[in-house]
Amino acid sequence: MLRFIQQLHLFSSSSSPCFKPALTTRGCIQSEKLSVLLEKCRRRTMMMAAEEQNSPQITVLKRAPDSPGEENDHQVKKLKTDDDQTSDEKRFPKRKVVLLMAYSGKGYYGMQRNCGNSQFKTIEDELVTALIKAGCIPENHGDDMKKMSFQRCARTDKGVSAAGQVVSLKLWLIEDILQKINKQLPSQIRVLGFKRVTGGFNSKNNCDARTYSYMLPTVAFSPKDHNQEDTSFRLDAETLQKVNRLFNLYKGTHNFHNFTSQKGPRDPSAKRYITHMSCGEPFIRKDVEFAEITVRGQSFMMHQIRKMIGLVIAVVKGYAGEQIIERSWGEEKVDVPKAPGLGLVLERVHFDRYNKRFGGDGLHETLEWTQEEDAIAAFKDAHIYPSIVETECQEKSMVSWMATLPIHDFEATETGKQENKDDDEDGNASD
Repeated sequence: MLRFIQQLHLFSSSSSPCFKPALTTRGCIQSEKLSVLLEKCRRRTMMMAAEEQNSPQITVLKRAPDSPGEENDHQVKKLKTDDDQTSDEKRFPKRKVVLLMAYSGKGYYGMQRNCGNSQFKTIEDELVTALIKAGCIPENHGDDMKKMSFQRCARTDKGVSAAGQVVSLKLWLIEDILQKINKQLPSQIRVLGFKRVTGGFNSKNNCDARTYSYMLPTVAFSPKDHNQEDTSFRLDAETLQKVNRLFNLYKGTHNFHNFTSQKGPRDPSAKRYITHMSCGEPFIRKDVEFAEITVRGQSFMMHQIRKMIGLVIAVVKGYAGEQIIERSWGEEKVDVPKAPGLGLVLERVHFDRYNKRFGGDGLHETLEWTQEEDAIAAFKDAHIYPSIVETECQEKSMVSWMATLPIHDFEATETGKQENKDDDEDGNASD
């Protein structure tokens, strides 16, 4: 703009003979006005230039570094996020892993953590606290387990134990990780193994099946008119054979809406697939005969296993006919008794599809725990079995429960809708 004004001023003040004759009287007046305007513009331009020369220059002051490496350190600090990495974080990378857990559920309100409710202590409360103290996860991840992508394979109910629970999460692979975690855990909870898994692994969603065991005194299979507190009772081969024949009826896919709460007969999620269920040979503990029931299924609803066992006990003792088992899979509502939770143990979880896809890729291990079998057996002998036996002998939970069987009306039926609500979030809860 300034250059244009200067050129116009030079042009108007030219003394060219060709320009002057062309100006008429009116043109001369306009020329004088233009000269005045140009003069004002010239003065204004000179004033602006003078102001620019007199104005102070703004410079950015920079403190000289105290040492040659300080400037580089400042560059590094700019790149760091809010979660500033410590030297340990750089040394130990955060990776997705699974932890093999074993625990006695006595005294705990199940596996799943209840954030914000410290009154009811759970197994996960103890685990998260131990992971923080061991330096496996940041302290601020303890309040929000999603930050470490935490997922359990099965939720175990109050008092239920586990010998092969598996959880997946992201943590720092510190040295001697198992030793440091277990040092922070009570003796009735142990992490027995860990393995690296794929980044998208989810212990619940990738689980194909779950195996549970249920330990009970064999007097539970005695006739209903037998003394239920008779510790000398011994299960005969014929009764054991009948028990296994009844358990075998559960195999396959059935509608188990009567074996949980708040599920209607037409709820698709009430259908569950059972692959195995049987009762093993009896054994003696503290002069009392016990037996162990094993059941494997794709997934179980809340209280499903305990009700499956409770109904078979009612049939064997003579409170109900055998036909009640198949009738319970129909749409009518059937009164199914629920056995005590004391003897229930999560034995192992299965990842067959994951193992088939990633187990042989040369990068990941199969999620089998053959090397940990001895440690699992030792933990069960030291913590799970003694707890079940001692508690049963002292509290007689099975004897007390059997006294309630006459109250149930196994012949009555009731048709109608039940509330169609999920009792186990996504169908993978434990009993």
